[in-house]
Amino acid sequence: MLTKTKENKPLFDKFAAITERHEVAKMLGQSPIGVPFDKILSPTRALFQGREITLVGTNNYLGLTFNENVCRSMIQSIETMGSATTGSRQANGTYGDHAKLEQELQTFFEMQSAIVFTTGYQTNLGAISALASGDDHILIDADSHACIYDACRLTDAATHRFRHNDPENLNRRLQRLPDTGARLVVVEGMYSMFGDVAPLAELVEVAHANDAMIFVDEAHSVGCFGEKGRGVAEAQGVLHDVDFISGTFSKSLASIGGFCVSRHPEFESVRLTSRAYMFTASGAPANIAAARAALRELQHMPELRDALWAMSNKLHGGLADMGFDLCAPASPVIAVRRPDEATAVREWNQLFEQGVYVNLAVPPATPGGTSLLRLSVSAAHSEDEIDQVLEAFSKLN
Repeated sequence: MLTKTKENKPLFDKFAAITERHEVAKMLGQSPIGVPFDKILSPTRALFQGREITLVGTNNYLGLTFNENVCRSMIQSIETMGSATTGSRQANGTYGDHAKLEQELQTFFEMQSAIVFTTGYQTNLGAISALASGDDHILIDADSHACIYDACRLTDAATHRFRHNDPENLNRRLQRLPDTGARLVVVEGMYSMFGDVAPLAELVEVAHANDAMIFVDEAHSVGCFGEKGRGVAEAQGVLHDVDFISGTFSKSLASIGGFCVSRHPEFESVRLTSRAYMFTASGAPANIAAARAALRELQHMPELRDALWAMSNKLHGGLADMGFDLCAPASPVIAVRRPDEATAVREWNQLFEQGVYVNLAVPPATPGGTSLLRLSVSAAHSEDEIDQVLEAFSKLN
């Protein structure tokens, strides 16, 4: 007969504190977690319970989600290739469009290798955890995205954090490392919470001076920065010095999926070692077709970047003129720092009631325990919509 020797602690106890915070937030109005929009009308408009909402928190930087060519490509793909691959890239899940998209990304970035993953999150999980192992050392910016931290947890390589956007601190940490093992520095181009941009030119110089390779996550900056929209590395003149660039299709490329490109042809070996690549179903054909079409639009419509920056500067300047505490200079991500979580939740609801949707960002998802109202600008935003957003912010109390 089995005898209970001690009381088991319920698995869900650990969620009590965060659940309580969510319940408090719901008492202030609409829950900011996963707002169930009834219909998306355009890249910048949605319906919620009969009310029209202006969307300023979608990461739809180029506004391509309703682009005719992108949508037509998805529909044609479903009609000819079906709804899903039902298999991994190593098995039956590599279709012609997967290989074509990889070649197109390789050409676009002028790199030697390109690998497409099923999501942007899996891209960093799969690439970083495969590249570094054993005696190797990974050095990550302290403000790195959760997927970068999770990638480090998947490898037995040693992980070291350095101060955010601080090349001197990175240099000191690299110089303290033992001579054994390889070194990989991981940073982002534009950081998704604050919208601040990395000093990539200095970081690349420091990494290579210390025999390290550098991996740049350009998820939020591809399409937004650079003469050809290739990201912060291009904008700062170090595109061909960066060793690896990762990105996602779920921002500027109006789809779902991710990629990593490299100037090293040996990167192709990651296909044979990355569990996140080998053991998950590949991207749906329609998503791959949409990403291919969006990549073509990105290259053929530089005016989208011009519109994006015009609206970003207008919104950033208007909020600054009103005295709001903004976390970074103008960029497509504009983070408004709030004094505490309760204020941020209350103001998020006030904005939503005025027909403006922004992102609520609170600890532990934010650097330094900051509470934010986070806005992301789209090339599809009109001046009237930006004026509406500014008016809504002017009425916060």
